[in-house]
Amino acid sequence: MYQKILITTDGSAVSQHTACAGVKFAQQMGAEVLALFVAPDYQYPVYVEIIPPSYPSEEEYIERMRRTGEEYMGSIMRAAERAGLRHSCMTAFSDAAALKIVDVAQQQHCDLIFMGSHGRSGWGQLLLGSVTNKVLSQTTIPVLVHRLIREPAD
Repeated sequence: MYQKILITTDGSAVSQHTACAGVKFAQQMGAEVLALFVAPDYQYPVYVEIIPPSYPSEEEYIERMRRTGEEYMGSIMRAAERAGLRHSCMTAFSDAAALKIVDVAQQQHCDLIFMGSHGRSGWGQLLLGSVTNKVLSQTTIPVLVHRLIREPAD
């Protein structure tokens, strides 16, 4: 039914549990897995003329976020490997995570987006997660929203 499933993660414990459920779903479908971490865009300091010495350069920030993304997506990649599924991962950059998720799913020809009902986005956890809600409203690709019954222990 589904050939390529995009599984999103923000690195939180809830997101990691959701991602593992996504891999299990992909295994049932015999689908390829694409893991995605969306990092915020680099932010220049307010006063560009006076950059503090400890402030990372754009290149340092991008490299740090790529390493962070690989760390967050590592468990997804290992689970997909154990399940014998084709898999890949990607770190993308955007301050509009939902739009980037939709964009990547379209560009990579995914036919399902698998994501959690909540991530780590504070007030957005009161209802359906704000990123999840935006993805649902912005895409024509099917979205499977995984809801965790209990919070995972870290």
